[in-house]
Amino acid sequence: FLFTALFLSLSLPLPQVVAVYGTLSDLLSVASNKLGIKATSVYNGKGGLIDDTALIRDDDVLFVCEGEPFIDPQTDGRAQEELTGSHTDWLTLNVGGRYFTTTRSTLVNKEPDSMLAHMFKDKDAWGNKQDPRGAFLIDRSPEYFEPILNYLRHGQLIVNDGINLLGSTALFVGVLEEARFFGIDSLIEHLEVAIKNSQPAEDHSPISRKEFVRFLLATPTKSELRCQGLNFSGADLSRLDLRYINFKMANLSRCNLAHANLCCANLERADLSGSVLDCANLQGVKMLCSNAEGASLKGCNFEDPSGLKANLEGKKVLPGVDMEGSQMTGINLRVATLKNAKLKNCNLRGATLAGTDLENCDLSGCDLQEANLRGSNVKGAIFEEMLTPLHMSQSVR
Repeated sequence: FLFTALFLSLSLPLPQVVAVYGTLSDLLSVASNKLGIKATSVYNGKGGLIDDTALIRDDDVLFVCEGEPFIDPQTDGRAQEELTGSHTDWLTLNVGGRYFTTTRSTLVNKEPDSMLAHMFKDKDAWGNKQDPRGAFLIDRSPEYFEPILNYLRHGQLIVNDGINLLGSTALFVGVLEEARFFGIDSLIEHLEVAIKNSQPAEDHSPISRKEFVRFLLATPTKSELRCQGLNFSGADLSRLDLRYINFKMANLSRCNLAHANLCCANLERADLSGSVLDCANLQGVKMLCSNAEGASLKGCNFEDPSGLKANLEGKKVLPGVDMEGSQMTGINLRVATLKNAKLKNCNLRGATLAGTDLENCDLSGCDLQEANLRGSNVKGAIFEEMLTPLHMSQSVR
C-alpha cells in the first residue's frame, strides 16, 4: 500500500490521507467518497495528469477534480480564464483523433532540441493548427505517442496497463519510429538497445522430425510450404508426404528420406550429401545444381506418368551416388556429375545425359533407349548386359 494526501484542485482544505491500491478507478472511487465529489481526474503537485497508479509514490500530494482543467490552488485565486491565456503552461494535443492534456514544459524541458520542443517552445512559432476544441493537431499514431509523452513526463517507458515496454518488441519498434520522427534522442538510444537485447539469439540447430511433422499438420494441404534455406541436417524425414515443398538451398545432408514422397518437390541447390533417399518418390522433382555426393537413391522413382520429367541438371549433382534400380525415364541429367555413380539396372529410357560425366559409372543392365548421350564422358564406364545397345553415333567420349 502507498499513502498519499488528496486535495480538491480548486481549494486547499485539510488533506484526506488515503491508501493507494488497485487501479486508477479504485483510487477515484476512494477520492469521491473522501472528498464528497464525483472524481474523474487526478493530478500530481505539478499538474501532471495521473493515468496509472503505478506512477504514484508514497507521500505524494495529489489533486482531484470533477473533470474541469487543473487549477493550482496556490495561485492567488486568479480565475481560470486568466490561466488559459497566452502564458498558460497547459495545452491539449489531438494526436490522430485522441486527446492528450499536458504542459508546455513537459514537451520542451526534457528534450529541448526535439521537434516537439521546437513546436511548442514559443507560442505559435510553428503555426500549429488547432481543431475546433482548440487542441493542437498532430497527425501521428496515438498508440505510439502515449509512451513518448509518458517518457517526457516521467523519464520511463510506460503503457496504459503499467507494463514496461521491454515486454513488447512490436511496440518497441513503433515507438522507436515515432521517437525518431519527433527527435527524442535519449529515447531513441534507449529503445535501440532494448530492441537489440530483446531479440532471441540466432538458432542454427537443425529442425527435428517432431518439429517438422507438427509444422506439416498445422499447414493446409493446399498451401505452398516454403522451407527454403532451412537446416534439416541429420533429420529423419522418412515416409513423410513432402510433395510440392520448396526445399531450395536447404541443408538436407545426412537426412533419412527413404520412402518419402518428394513428388514435384524443389530441391534446387539443396545439400543432399550423405542422405538416404532409397525408394523415395521423386516424380517431377527439381534438383538443379543440388549436391547429392555420397547419397543413396536406390530404387527411387523419377518417372511421372503425366509426362512431367525430373530435373537434376547441374555441374555437380551426384558424384559417387548409388541409384541402383531407379526409374528415371526422361530424366534431365544434362552436364551433371555422376562420376563413380552406381546406376546398375536403372531405367534411363529417353533420359537427357548430354555432357554428363559418367566416368567409371556402373551402367550395367540399364535401359538407355532413346537416351541423349551427346558429349557425355563415359570413360571407364561399365555397359555390360545393357538392355538396349549403345549407339556410338550419339557422340559419346
